[in-house]
Amino acid sequence: MTDNGQTPHLVVDARAAGADVPAEFVEDGRIVLNVSYAATKNLVIGNDAITFEARFGGRACEVWIPATAVLAIYARETGEGMMFSDSSSTGDASADGATDTREASPAVDSGVDEVGDRPSGPDRPHLRVVK
Repeated sequence: MTDNGQTPHLVVDARAAGADVPAEFVEDGRIVLNVSYAATKNLVIGNDAITFEARFGGRACEVWIPATAVLAIYARETGEGMMFSDSSSTGDASADGATDTREASPAVDSGVDEVGDRPSGPDRPHLRVVK
């Protein structure tokens, strides 16, 4: 995404075991994080976890996210991205753990209405199936 001039955002399950995110920005058990190089410091995307330092409301914070807590990644500018399965997912997961966004569980709000790929609310991130 960054190579294409887009801003990557992660949707994270803030209640996941080991997740260390700023609690005051958590809504409905989830937090959306801008993980662009401009918004983070010391960003490390590993196999087991994503870690970085960022400022939230003017306060510096270290963030640690287990890889299993990442529910989705999408580009802010286009809303295109990918949702991942979680333990409560009812969709058919592929071998790599990705879930087709058309089969997303209600636990992960894609922000897409049933008619198409129009956002269902103002300023809400949405995902679109890209194949």
